[in-house]
Amino acid sequence: MTLEATRQKGKIHYAWWILVAISIIVGIGKGVLNNTAGLFLSPVSQDLGIGMGTLSLYFSISAVATMIFLPIGGKLMAKYDPRQIIVGAIILQAGSFALFGLMSSVWGWYLLAVPLSTGGTVIGVIVGPVLINQWFRKKNGLALGVLSAAGGLFGAIAQPVVAKLIANSGWQTAYITVGVASMAIVIPVALVLLKRSPEAHGVQPFGADEVITGEPAQTQGAKQDGIEVAVARKSVPFYMLVTFFFFVTSISSFSMHIPKHLENIGYDIEFAGSVMSKYMLGVLFGSLVLGYLVDVLNAKRTAILTMSLGMLAIGLIIYTTSNTLVISLAVALFGLISASIGIVAPALVTALFGKRDYAQVYSTASMGLAISSIVAIPAYGFIYDITKSYVPVLWAIIAMLALNIVCVLIAFANQKKMVSRGLWIKENA
Repeated sequence: MTLEATRQKGKIHYAWWILVAISIIVGIGKGVLNNTAGLFLSPVSQDLGIGMGTLSLYFSISAVATMIFLPIGGKLMAKYDPRQIIVGAIILQAGSFALFGLMSSVWGWYLLAVPLSTGGTVIGVIVGPVLINQWFRKKNGLALGVLSAAGGLFGAIAQPVVAKLIANSGWQTAYITVGVASMAIVIPVALVLLKRSPEAHGVQPFGADEVITGEPAQTQGAKQDGIEVAVARKSVPFYMLVTFFFFVTSISSFSMHIPKHLENIGYDIEFAGSVMSKYMLGVLFGSLVLGYLVDVLNAKRTAILTMSLGMLAIGLIIYTTSNTLVISLAVALFGLISASIGIVAPALVTALFGKRDYAQVYSTASMGLAISSIVAIPAYGFIYDITKSYVPVLWAIIAMLALNIVCVLIAFANQKKMVSRGLWIKENA
């Protein structure tokens, strides 16, 4: 098939329909199933008579299962039809979510956390980047930004709806309703809109003709500029990056406890759902704004600005307990931190180490994200159980935000030294 035949002049390239489909699928998996989980913590812990820390341990089990399944999921996506993988994954994730509604012991959450996270790893972590990489040869960044924003949009819509459902019908009915509805939406979208591959659909990836005619940065299989992974892994900037990833994910994880914090200072679950909707809007617009700022300001300045705004948000949450408007704005601003995980963190990897061994450096540094997911959420829960307040956690978050700024400054100062020592390899030098 010639390039001219695949340009489809006057038509929307099918890659954009793929983006619509995966935005819905990932939006349901991350924005709805993952991000509404915090709304259930308080009513479930009260009904079962267990502490928040004890219940939150199922997030740690999910994180461990995610670490184990990540490489397996990548191989499955490469080998099998993505439609089959997605259908199986959403049945595991949303099916487990629905089954939570039938549980009467915390052990149910611990057991179901494994299939929940196995399916969630595919839906929330692997599907988006893999299919965008498969269907887009240009505008990959725009596609990733739209995908990230979709998670925020779906979450913003789902939070008040699920909160009202819990308040009116109980957490058991809410779990079952959300889980079944998620499967009912995702399965037909995957089967109808997704295709096995561009080639199987009779087209080339979007922008493939421009790649072939020319831009060096997009030449397939070519080595690119940057620091080799073996050197990067032994460097100070790399360890600063791992630390940054650990802290930023730990900070973002507090979003699961925001509903309980609001309840603890006197608000009901419907207000908490409304505030969490603002949080998801913060994630949505934050994804778009941070992507723009990374291009305009660079990754270093954007990271420092984001951490500074995060400190402002947490300060407002600590000191403003009676003004509902300020609380909503502060939590929406906090959404920038969650958005930064998918935008700023990858940009820091590129800025510090280049694109030469990007995938290996990024996946290794992501261990900081995974480790944080295991410890942060239950740690916050146990601190609350002991102190009956989230204020100590909020001060710890401010400290982590400040430390992240220090990590960024140290990383870039040492990266300059690495460049001056000739460790940054330029292919065309």
